[in-house]
Amino acid sequence: MNKIKINLKEKSYPVYFGENIFSKIPELNKSLNLSKNIFLVVDGNVLKHHRRLINGLIEKFDTGFSFIEFHADEESKSYESLNKIYSAMLAKGYSRDTLLIAIGGGITGDIAGFAAATFARGIQYVHVPTTLLAMVDSSVGGKTGINFGDTKNIVGAFYQPKYVLIDSVFLKTLPQDETICGIGEIVKYGLLIGDDFFNVIEKKYTKLIQCDKSTVNKIVQTCVQFKASIVENDEMEISGLRKVLNIGHTFAHAIEVEQKHKIKHGQAVIVGLACALHLSNKMNLLNDDELQKYLSLIIKLAGKIKIAGYDPNKLYEIMKRDKKNRADVINFVLLKKAGSILVDIEAARQDVFYALNNGIQYFVN
Repeated sequence: MNKIKINLKEKSYPVYFGENIFSKIPELNKSLNLSKNIFLVVDGNVLKHHRRLINGLIEKFDTGFSFIEFHADEESKSYESLNKIYSAMLAKGYSRDTLLIAIGGGITGDIAGFAAATFARGIQYVHVPTTLLAMVDSSVGGKTGINFGDTKNIVGAFYQPKYVLIDSVFLKTLPQDETICGIGEIVKYGLLIGDDFFNVIEKKYTKLIQCDKSTVNKIVQTCVQFKASIVENDEMEISGLRKVLNIGHTFAHAIEVEQKHKIKHGQAVIVGLACALHLSNKMNLLNDDELQKYLSLIIKLAGKIKIAGYDPNKLYEIMKRDKKNRADVINFVLLKKAGSILVDIEAARQDVFYALNNGIQYFVN
């Protein structure tokens, strides 16, 4: 079992990596002196494919526990779902001396983490991401929250877990569309870290698609280590350093909403990256050769993502409501080359439309 320490100003925590380490949760809880009053929030898909694993964990708990099965999709990332978690905890008599363990993908982690941040003004929290996307993205950073209306993640909090446990055993049953979502986020890290890592992703693409254990473990740890280095220096998104992690996301969040969440977040990020690359090129930040190089990997993923149609005017209006904006101006994160990122970039409306049309073209059904 490998470990990376996330060193934050007020609260640090470990991220554990390995295969078949899920059963070590009671041991880790004890070593960290965590509460024995345990409430599990479990993604229904995880329960379906790994019920024996979940039951094996439950049998190891010394005292009482309860759990709620959570149906994870963007529609359920709502106050209604949050209320169900609160109600279930209150019905069982849970109080501030509680450990909430979230087992599932990014949506499960977002809403369960927000429940932990707000129930009894904050309870202990452990995150077990089970999708490739969640492992490389929401496993680090402490962002929790829900959607409200047409705006993603507008209600939430920064709330750090006691630890994160990443067990590659869950990837064995991951559907290919979820694997694609994770690879899209990994491509994002390739653009952020630099050409050397981007080239590794290109070289290992087939093994990533196959969820090869050795390949995935190494790449996931590289992504987590990089994100940790960013979050450690800008935990609350104050200095602006953390904004680089949002490359492609202004487009992606708008696409998710405009498509009525018919495509997954990770798929929307892939489309959003294509748009961000085209906007970077249109604004003379990214040269043509680099554009084609980075797009080539995204286009490999395009066959797995289909958009039936889209309205650029509606997309633009949705982007104007993005929570990352300042003074009603859309702020983009753009690229000069892999490893060289620019934040808070304003773009002319016609350039944004150019980027939307050219970026989305690879995915239109």
